[in-house]
Amino acid sequence: MTLSPAMPVDVVCAVIRRQDRILLAQRPPGKRLAGLWEFPGGKVDPGETPALALHRELMEELGCEVRILQAGPAFLHEYPWGCIRLFPFLCELTSESPEPQAHEHTELIWDFQKNLLRPDLAPADVPVVRWLTDLA
Repeated sequence: MTLSPAMPVDVVCAVIRRQDRILLAQRPPGKRLAGLWEFPGGKVDPGETPALALHRELMEELGCEVRILQAGPAFLHEYPWGCIRLFPFLCELTSESPEPQAHEHTELIWDFQKNLLRPDLAPADVPVVRWLTDLA
């Protein structure tokens, strides 16, 4: 099924900050956008709020818990296979959270914010980096 801009899929992402670094996750082989880096997250399930989806997705993908510091504006992005509406959240790990683990990604890195606009960043995440820059 091809999605149109009138039917975006709601997706969340976590911008997890630790001191002066941000967590990025590399998409695994066999998935769309394989090898690209992204802010971790995933689809919002029916009946779920974006914040609840964020907590669920992070537990599934990274095995970690976060505290939401700020919700960002929603961004629409059109891929060849459909449109997503991305809800970014600026977060930090809770004091009780285990260290994030790459359960569904190839690799995780903590990088400086100035390095986030990289050529291998997932296109939908580019406006999220710009939002972060505006916060600073």
